[in-house]
Order: sequence, then C-alpha cells, then structure tokens
Amino acid sequence: MFARFLKDESGATAIEYGLIAAGISVAIATIVGTIGTQLDAVFDDISGELGE
Repeated sequence: MFARFLKDESGATAIEYGLIAAGISVAIATIVGTIGTQLDAVFDDISGELGE
C-alpha cells in the first residue's frame, strides 16, 4: 500500500499545474500594473495639454 502511494503522481501533477497557473497570474498582474501606470502617465500628459 505504501509503495502504491509513492507511485501515485496525480496529486503532484495537480500541484504543478497550480504552481504554473499561479506563476502566470503573477506575471499577468505585473504586466497589467506596469501598463496601467504608463497609461496613467500618458493620460495625465494629455489632460495637461488639453487644460492649457
């Protein structure tokens, strides 16, 4: 029974997929945050030009 438990890799595969999904989520959040900051600066510049 213990040997069968050691050979069972279905849980490990699920954990690996979970880690991959978490890594992708962090990457997307970082990219969106960076782009959002850059877009905010662009819109501030445009707003400043229109206000003058």
